Amino acid sequence: MDILFTLLIFLHILGAAAIFGGWLASFKKPTVGLWQWIGAITQVVTGILMFGLLEMGDGEPNRIKLGIKLIIALGILVAAWIGRKKVKANEEVPTGIAHAVGGLALVNIAIAVLWV
Repeated sequence: MDILFTLLIFLHILGAAAIFGGWLASFKKPTVGLWQWIGAITQVVTGILMFGLLEMGDGEPNRIKLGIKLIIALGILVAAWIGRKKVKANEEVPTGIAHAVGGLALVNIAIAVLWV
C-alpha cells in the first residue's frame, strides 16, 4: 500500500505542476492549456484515491482539509473544462477562467503544504 500511496502522491504533484506551470507559462496571454486540463483531472482522481487509501489505513485523515481541497480541485476542474471548451471552439478564453485555474491551484498547493 505504501508504494501505491507514494506513486499517487507523485502523480498528484505532477498534476499540480502541470496546472500551475501552465498558468505561469501563459500568464501574459491567459488561456487554459491541454496539460492544465490533464493536470486538473489527475489532481481530482489521485486525490480521491489517496483519500480512499487513508480511510483504509490506521490513521485518521483530516476530513475538513481534504474536503476543502476537493471543493477547490473540482472548481479547478470545471474552470479548466470551460477553458478547454473555449479553446476547442477557437474562442478566446476569459481571463477570469484562465486565472481561476492557476490561482485556485496555487491556493490548493498552499493548503496542502501549510495546513498541518
